[in-house]
Amino acid sequence: MVVRKIIHIDEEKCNGCGLCIPNCAEGALQIIDGKAKLISDKYCDGLGACLGHCPRDAITIVEREAEAFDETAVAEYLAQQNKAAKEQFKGCPGTRLLDLAGKEEAPVAKAASGQKAEGSQSHLGNWPVQLRLVPPEAPYFKEAHLLVAADCVPFAHPDFHRDLLQGRTVVVDCPKLDDIEEYYAKLAAIVEANNLRDITVAYMEVPCCTGLVRLVQEAIRRSGKEIPLHTVEIRIRR
Repeated sequence: MVVRKIIHIDEEKCNGCGLCIPNCAEGALQIIDGKAKLISDKYCDGLGACLGHCPRDAITIVEREAEAFDETAVAEYLAQQNKAAKEQFKGCPGTRLLDLAGKEEAPVAKAASGQKAEGSQSHLGNWPVQLRLVPPEAPYFKEAHLLVAADCVPFAHPDFHRDLLQGRTVVVDCPKLDDIEEYYAKLAAIVEANNLRDITVAYMEVPCCTGLVRLVQEAIRRSGKEIPLHTVEIRIRR
């Protein structure tokens, strides 16, 4: 143990938005039980790259006794994380890539009885849609109008298919509950690998959901590309 500079997270201030996580290249931060946590002292270099990205000023640099920063351990940890992400859904039939843009018959909802229910036409053009599952090189991302939607948006917006989904390739995630670091890396890879025409972010009005907008903004900024960004806030009470 040595006395050195290291980050400190004020859990009273932290709301779990996850904006700090993509800015920690060492992967030292995770959202656990709705709060940002330093998972190991040895993964934190104490330089504070995550500072300034917290809207609630919950992160500071302190000097305390801590395990020394270990670059080798960081490299091994990141390699393990990348491998786990690739292997987690490998071989799952439900993650098979489907380009539905040219489908002849749109999928319709089914009632609880198993009978087909009356409903509007689906405008879903790609599968899978969960950001965690899609590969950045999926063909439906090429020159796409990309929609990044928070998980709750399709439930809160009654005309989601008509107003937001039509003509767009969609990915969904939850900036509150899911792995923000993994999502940032995936979004950055999608932006980098594809000539996107524009990106629309649909998010809920709750504070933590605005983190999705900033996540996309940072992915675009780091790519160095000029991609038009549109944002749509969906209210809980309409």
